[in-house]
Amino acid sequence: MDDIQRLILQGENDQVDFKQRVTQPDKIARTLVSFANTRGGTILIGVKDNGRVCGVDPEEEKHTLQLAASFYCDPPLALLYEEVELDGLTILKVIIPESRHKPHFAKVKEDDWRGYVRVKDTSVQTSKMVDKVLQAEEPAFEHIPLDRHEQAALDYLALNRRVTLRQYMKLANLSERRAYRILVKLVLHGYLRLHDKEKEEYYTLS
Repeated sequence: MDDIQRLILQGENDQVDFKQRVTQPDKIARTLVSFANTRGGTILIGVKDNGRVCGVDPEEEKHTLQLAASFYCDPPLALLYEEVELDGLTILKVIIPESRHKPHFAKVKEDDWRGYVRVKDTSVQTSKMVDKVLQAEEPAFEHIPLDRHEQAALDYLALNRRVTLRQYMKLANLSERRAYRILVKLVLHGYLRLHDKEKEEYYTLS
């Protein structure tokens, strides 16, 4: 089985995204930035969300991607392209390396630039504080030695399903700023998962 088929079978995750087509540079810029800010990733263009191959005209897609990477990402991103044939159809494989110049921002609208990170199979918008953490962190997305405050979050979650920022502040006796910074760091290093679709954000073990 070749590399492309294996990627498609695995489905979308924190390092792989499928796109049928790329038509809006502002939208794809968010995905590009989220990969660059996290561990890097691959976008397969010409593949539907369900993994079905539909094929594309690679030159057309490259034009939109270059526009997104150059003008809708700040700092701009360098992308790598590979054209792959599968069942007589062309898939454009776009590789976004993990960046050494984090954080990158995507242009949402005029004078509105926002940061994104990749969490599981989605691009999650970051806060200003997360952007500072990204700037301060080494660019490797990997498990790191934990101090007692960081370990306290994991110990709590070993016994409880979820933790909110307020709960963590209380159990670790930390200020809101410090507690939030630690939780975000644990998300970025793959220990925790952020759930931000609820009324109150919460965190679970990855």
